[in-house]
Amino acid sequence: METVEIQIEPRESGAKGKAKQLRRQGRLPGVFYGPKVKPVSLELDKKDFLSRVVGLEGSHLIRIKSSSPLLADRVALVKEMQFHPVTGDILHADFYEVDLTAKVRVRVPLHFVGKAEGVVRGGILQPIVREIEVECLPMDIPEYFNVEVATLDIGHSLHIEDLPMPEGVAAVYESNFTLVTVVPPTVEEAPAVEAPAAVVEGAEAVTAAAPEEKKKEEGSEA
Repeated sequence: METVEIQIEPRESGAKGKAKQLRRQGRLPGVFYGPKVKPVSLELDKKDFLSRVVGLEGSHLIRIKSSSPLLADRVALVKEMQFHPVTGDILHADFYEVDLTAKVRVRVPLHFVGKAEGVVRGGILQPIVREIEVECLPMDIPEYFNVEVATLDIGHSLHIEDLPMPEGVAAVYESNFTLVTVVPPTVEEAPAVEAPAAVVEGAEAVTAAAPEEKKKEEGSEA
């Protein structure tokens, strides 16, 4: 896996309103931490980070360039990013230091490739998960996995154990869960249409004549 070099500098932590001030200046606040390092508050150019990291798919290693010996040449993963709930603007980034000789667990996206046989016959391709967790050395992290679906017919599925893993990469799971399936086409029931009432020819004449017949019957009884 290639690493992305980003210029990052430490910043003063604890100052009230400092993060907002940094954002107004086009800087992004963040924190650097790991199992063998104390957390370090940092700042970096937001525009540079957005263009080079945020748009990338999957997990990517960040090699830190810095004037500070606390950060220079450290390698990290972007562990978390915080975004404004309304504007979607990025607010904060967490960098987790990794040891290139120790395995890590990361999530890797899935790409579903090909047109399933079941889809050709009218079925619907239904992905169950869009990413999976794997364990490997940092430099072996896959950018994504291609999941071939061409042979799937209606009612067929692919499971995690069906997905080939590159050497040195192991999927993390407890049960053989489903990745994708092809479901039967959805058939909408036609709405019930109420049949029109049958019209019997001459019905109105009979109905209209009924009172007259009743009068004749009453007269004859008298």
